[in-house]
Amino acid sequence: MEKRVQMSDARRPKIGLVVLSFIAFIALGMPDGLLGVAWPSIRASFSLPLDAVGFLLLASVAGYLTSSFLSGPLITRLGVGKILAASCALTGAGLIGYTLVPFWWMMVTLGVLAGLGAGAIDSGLNAYAAAHFSEGLMQWLHASYGIGVTLGPFLMTTALTVLHSWRVGYGIVGIFQLVLAAAFVMTLPVWHHRGAQADVTKPKRLTDYRTPLSETVRHPGAWLSMALFFLYTGGEVVLGTWTYTLFVESRGISPEMAGLATGSYWGTFTVGRIVAGLIARRVGVNLLVTGGLVAALLGSLLLWWNPANATNLIAVAWTGFAIAPLFPALMSGTGQRVGIHFAANTIGMQMAAGSLGVAIIPSLVGILARRVSLEAIPVSLVLLFVGLIVLQKLALKHGAKP
Repeated sequence: MEKRVQMSDARRPKIGLVVLSFIAFIALGMPDGLLGVAWPSIRASFSLPLDAVGFLLLASVAGYLTSSFLSGPLITRLGVGKILAASCALTGAGLIGYTLVPFWWMMVTLGVLAGLGAGAIDSGLNAYAAAHFSEGLMQWLHASYGIGVTLGPFLMTTALTVLHSWRVGYGIVGIFQLVLAAAFVMTLPVWHHRGAQADVTKPKRLTDYRTPLSETVRHPGAWLSMALFFLYTGGEVVLGTWTYTLFVESRGISPEMAGLATGSYWGTFTVGRIVAGLIARRVGVNLLVTGGLVAALLGSLLLWWNPANATNLIAVAWTGFAIAPLFPALMSGTGQRVGIHFAANTIGMQMAAGSLGVAIIPSLVGILARRVSLEAIPVSLVLLFVGLIVLQKLALKHGAKP
């Protein structure tokens, strides 16, 4: 009886951390959903041109890249709990700072702070989840990010329509981040999972290894993993960003139908991650990635072929469903690709490469579409998915060899 009670007590912190991780991923998505709605009001407040948003995005990406790339060594030195607590505090301070500054350059500077926090939160949570959560939980964890991205625009819209202030929207999310930081501080002991008994009875997890970052950088598998994330995140955002423009300006589809197609992409994307969470353990991450990439290639080929207007909606929805499990599955499979000794560092490097993919690939596709044709968009998607299939095969062949 006493043994059962001890086992039950041992499980409670784990369940609590799972719930806290889900809340943290929702919180991580919320700021990303604010800017698009708030930008017209921010422009008016600071008397800015339309494209000035690029400075804030660049500052945020710079901070994100820095913290995510260095997250591996920071986690091994400080522990996941401390990193998450400090990162949420940084993000919260940056967002609340947005509400207080009188000049645009100050907001851009604070964007670096917010990006530093977001990159470390993302990398820290993904490293912990890859070490402790099942493949199914990893899928659902990333689905919860979509909830945050969805809540963000609603929150900012309410702040603008009811309180007539974009600063209130950022302030609310900033306070939520600080509350989350306090929650991480209060749970610090349970984030450090290895005790004296655990050292003897349990194998080391990927967050327990203290591999120097310089060794990981020399590992070929780490660069293959970075390339996978660079291409994948770029392809995901290309489809979400350029679908509407392709349909309305090139294929003569009505704005209403084009909006429905764009919305169906994100809708099936969320559903896909929920479904993947149910089958991930049985199928395995490698088969999930390979199957998703092949299905996404078929969807992008259908989008390129364009035999009828109705097939555009089918192609976009199908592709969204197909690629949904790829990011969390690739994250779960990091240890298989590079070896468990290098996994914690590689996860941070993957996050940095992914953020670069988001910044670079959709921009390049946009330039190509402007100079050649909007029909270059589906062709680019086909090439991206072919490249991902090749990289995935190379990564699996390379395996965990040093």
